[in-house]
Amino acid sequence: QVQLVESGGGLVQPGGSLRLSCATSGFGFSSYTMSWARQAPGKGLEWVADIAPGGWTEYYADSVEGRFTISRDNAKNTLYLQMNNLKPEDTAVYYCYKNKGPDRGQGTQVTVSS
Repeated sequence: QVQLVESGGGLVQPGGSLRLSCATSGFGFSSYTMSWARQAPGKGLEWVADIAPGGWTEYYADSVEGRFTISRDNAKNTLYLQMNNLKPEDTAVYYCYKNKGPDRGQGTQVTVSS
């Protein structure tokens, strides 16, 4: 079955960096657009970034443009999100999605705080 497992979250100070990973299995990873989305406490889901099967970036939210980079390794069936210059407002649970859903991982918590 489809599995997506996020990792790499944690507590980081403002201005710091984290790299999230999403290991996948159970489907043809290289054939699908993949996405990162996040949900902050008390807020709705926000789409953060999309990447096409061939690796070109399709979308970044304005809130992360220039700070976050989505990438993928089709040989490893893994999706990444490099997050730099993190801000407190980036605090959220981050999910990876196959083709904008419904399949998604369990999420990984990112907390940006001093």
